[in-house]
Amino acid sequence: MSDKIKPQHLQHKAMLYVRQSSVYQVNHNLESQKLQYAMEDRLRQLGWCEIEVVDDDLGRTAAGTVARAGFERMVAEVCLGRVGAVAAREVSRFARNSREWQQLIEVCRVVDTLLIDQETVYTPRQSNDRLLLGLKGSLNEYELDLLRQRSVEARRAKAQRGELIVAAPVGFIKTEEPPLEKDPDRRVQQAIALVFEKCLELGSARQTLLWFLEQGLDLPTRNLLGEISWKRPSYTAVYQMLTNPAYAGAYAYGKTELILRYENGGPRKSSHRKPRERWLALIQNAHEGYVSWEQFEQIQQAIASNARGWEHSGAVQNGPALLAGLLRCRRCGRKLTVGYSGNHHDVLRYACRRGFLDNGQARCIAFGGTSVDEAIAQEVLRVVQPAAVEAAVLASAKEARQQDEVLQALRRDLEAARYAAGRAQKQYDASDPENRLVADELERRWNQALQRVREVERRIEQHTHGHGNATAAPTREQFEDLASELEAVWSCSETDVRLKKRIFRTLLHEIVVDVDAQAGEIILTLHWKGGVHTELRLPRRRRGQNSSQTSPEAVDAVRVLARICSDELIAGALNRAGLPTGRGNRWTKERVTALRSYHEIPCYSVERRKTEGWMTLTEAAISLGVSGRTLRLAVERREVEAEHPLADGPWVFNQRALETDAAARFVERVRRNNRAPALPLSLQNGLEFPTT
Repeated sequence: MSDKIKPQHLQHKAMLYVRQSSVYQVNHNLESQKLQYAMEDRLRQLGWCEIEVVDDDLGRTAAGTVARAGFERMVAEVCLGRVGAVAAREVSRFARNSREWQQLIEVCRVVDTLLIDQETVYTPRQSNDRLLLGLKGSLNEYELDLLRQRSVEARRAKAQRGELIVAAPVGFIKTEEPPLEKDPDRRVQQAIALVFEKCLELGSARQTLLWFLEQGLDLPTRNLLGEISWKRPSYTAVYQMLTNPAYAGAYAYGKTELILRYENGGPRKSSHRKPRERWLALIQNAHEGYVSWEQFEQIQQAIASNARGWEHSGAVQNGPALLAGLLRCRRCGRKLTVGYSGNHHDVLRYACRRGFLDNGQARCIAFGGTSVDEAIAQEVLRVVQPAAVEAAVLASAKEARQQDEVLQALRRDLEAARYAAGRAQKQYDASDPENRLVADELERRWNQALQRVREVERRIEQHTHGHGNATAAPTREQFEDLASELEAVWSCSETDVRLKKRIFRTLLHEIVVDVDAQAGEIILTLHWKGGVHTELRLPRRRRGQNSSQTSPEAVDAVRVLARICSDELIAGALNRAGLPTGRGNRWTKERVTALRSYHEIPCYSVERRKTEGWMTLTEAAISLGVSGRTLRLAVERREVEAEHPLADGPWVFNQRALETDAAARFVERVRRNNRAPALPLSLQNGLEFPTT
């Protein structure tokens, strides 16, 4: 027994600290565990009867970057004076950093607790032992740094050669030369290729995700065991796949950086993505990729431009504002915001108020957006229309060459499902029928596989039935006819607004806008992608002026019906015909009056009606002495002139139209063709049957 061990030390318990740095060491370096637990026998030989083993920190590093509950509990017991000695196989097991190591030595010195390792017993109260323990702590920390530095430098050197593959991304497998190869499963290959194709088509990672969710298609993922499984796609999975250079055939390493900081007395780790120029290695054409490097760069540029900021217009949204994200204030340089108002949120307004919201500055400019959107749309159509036919023909030819992507994916799913069902059947056939515990489970798995096959077949049938009525590809002549109606197609309510915005962002870099209050104009400077600049000056809408226009059909109907109807009756006729106001509201008496005043339509007057000779269908029929139905048929045969502005509204006749020669001949013919009227009942003879 060492002369440093006193009776007061043996009166208290001894604590044996057991630790390994990583989970891999815990699972595989079992000999090290046995040697550390064997220290319990050494403590008994030194005279301790009560020994507590602290092994809570197995799999945790002692570098000071993670919390160690076992070490903290041991230090707390020492502080309370309950421990006579703390022991470990080597003192490096206690700590690999000076802060925790010196804390343990100081606490043991104050309460007179011994430190014991495999070689000797240390008394922290003795200056020589304390000096030796300090040197060992420094050496342990230096040794850890040296080992880490060697491993990191070796790792960096291997990465710079493009040989370090930590984990193969989904769709690749690790090989010797080249380091990555495509997964031999064609279903995995085609699913990943489809992700990049849809992103190039839709221009957004989120829209790509929504397309896969809408079509009900799964994407491959790799679990912890390295096995491929198919799951419902998530945004994280799609985004990581689209931004990984490995899918473009490039080897990349050192894309992220780990930052260690201390918060609230404890270490905190965080990582962030470094810019490409700071990556440790980027080697193009290192292996076969799913897309070319040019296409990968195009996808990165599209994803970056979808982020809203000073230089980017943001991703395409569903709102009706076509210029959202493209307008920039000439006065302060900030992007304009979009606001909607009205009963249906269809009144559009652009305003520069970021300075007011962020810094409390005065608002710059604001104006109505509907007329601006229409003017920019006319400029875009003017630029696009000359090449519309050629672009449409190329797009149609490309679409004709492409096969149905969804149907291909479903057929791959069906092939995989049938393979799984066949494999389950073989397992069931190979089992012993008398062993029901095994046979029942294999039968259940076989039934699930068959159910999956039927589900995929049903989806293929539904998809084929839904797309079975595909029409033939349009000819060039049909495209030329369509190009002449490009403006009508653009203005159609069924045209996708996101497609319009994508066309705007393809042609325009940004639009610098200002308002000239004195001239009452909106000044727009269009910066096209080709470097050309165009200036437009639009009249600014005055306060109270409504930019929404009532349909010409409704205006013409009011102009005609005002001859024979009051404003209240006209409002009812317009509502029955389904014609709304310019803002989409129902008609009222006041709104009809306002419309007449704006278009200078005279109001209804009985005196003016009699003077000018206006009458309804019933009144005209009485005037001619014919029935209303007969007169309406004559109008349809164009024998008598009349106006019928609304399908469910009244007919409008004029006295002059009833006095023409054609109307007179019509009346004469009707009277001549009329049969003799029936006799009264009293003058009619009874019908008697003979009795014989």
